[in-house]
Amino acid sequence: MKLKTGQTIRIGFAFLSICAFWQMYNGIVPLILSNTFHLNETISGGIMALDNVLGLFLLPFFGGLSDKCKSKMGRRKPFILFGTIAAAILMLLLPLIDNSYYETPTMMKQILFIGILGALLVVMGTYRSPAVALMPDCTPKPLRSQGNAIINLMGAVGGILYLAISAVLYNSKSARTQVEHVDYFLLFAIVAGIMLLALVMVMTTVNEVKITGEMQELEAKHPEWNLAEENEAGEEKLPADVKKSLILILASVSLWFISYNALETWFTTFANREWGMALGNANTCLTIATGGAILSYVPAGGISSKIGRKKTIMIGVAMMAICFVAAFVYYLTFDGTFGGIDTYLFYVLLFIIGMGWAFINVNSLPMVIEMCKGSDVGKFTGYYYTFSMAAQIVTPILCGALMRYVGYWVFFPYAFVFMIAAFITMKFVKHGDAKGEKKSFMKSMADLDD
Repeated sequence: MKLKTGQTIRIGFAFLSICAFWQMYNGIVPLILSNTFHLNETISGGIMALDNVLGLFLLPFFGGLSDKCKSKMGRRKPFILFGTIAAAILMLLLPLIDNSYYETPTMMKQILFIGILGALLVVMGTYRSPAVALMPDCTPKPLRSQGNAIINLMGAVGGILYLAISAVLYNSKSARTQVEHVDYFLLFAIVAGIMLLALVMVMTTVNEVKITGEMQELEAKHPEWNLAEENEAGEEKLPADVKKSLILILASVSLWFISYNALETWFTTFANREWGMALGNANTCLTIATGGAILSYVPAGGISSKIGRKKTIMIGVAMMAICFVAAFVYYLTFDGTFGGIDTYLFYVLLFIIGMGWAFINVNSLPMVIEMCKGSDVGKFTGYYYTFSMAAQIVTPILCGALMRYVGYWVFFPYAFVFMIAAFITMKFVKHGDAKGEKKSFMKSMADLDD
């Protein structure tokens, strides 16, 4: 049994497109809401939480719906096809309305912007769970952490593509200090192009029906991989101890997303307000964190195959918590001058934060879907995203309100407190590590066969 790396990379293009979009959304939309529409942090945070509110319902619904889909393309590809095309069309309207509102502000344009934003978020919710579920559909259970390492690597590539492009296009444009308004249409158009190219790759190179059929045959030969038990009616249910572990890990997912999403959502605004950073410079910081994740995804998969998924996650959580404390100390002592040794030390902290996030992300989803049978992968993927989205409903509003009414200094302590809480809940998880043979992950990575 070996990981089909080339196949997993091709599947990962779906996640690449999703991550490129969300990296842009989280970085640009708050700036548009604040600088063009002049909304305060609490209201902007509420609007930024809309995707997570919708995700609570859409992600498990469409994940479960895709489980039951019987299209000739497969269970997941119809959702990926429709969702990507519709999202690319809708997202191009946002900067056009932003530019028009700046030239001639009207309430109708503001309502239209929010309406299109809402429609875009609904469309994104239709295909995220099916796209993510495609990897476990096509990967044996014992190898899903390694497979998820590649999928997250592809997602990070999508995110860093956006960050690199935005850093080049807007490296001198700070909406706070240098220009009144920034035209983001070119950036939106480039990201839409990336999404459509990724869609073409998935649709033309991944034979979902064939691959999932092979995986179903393999799972039938390994009943020990299934943690569910049959009741008297012949229905599969999770044992009580497995269900407890599922609840605890889902709670942990919420807590570490509350922590990290604060960084994703508010760092550009925090850095702009407190340090006078231009968007390009702030995105350089996020690029460094993403780079740390990219370089750590593959090692994280290898480490988990040796010491287990849970231990690897807890190492990542501890790394991030320590770095948030150090970042707060940096904030308290920062003199406002960039380019010195202290700036590079801050970059090191961001890099380590990215490493910790990779250790968590590679292993958390596989732990959740380890507890389900193959026909429920979409539903359990939806559970995972329900809890992560619930967390991301809380964080834009709560962190934004705390920064507004308490002070921007709470930014890093906020991230630290919730990461420590995740460490505590994760400690009591007893199930979700892979059952099956352990082999060298690097040997699997070297295998590019189909």
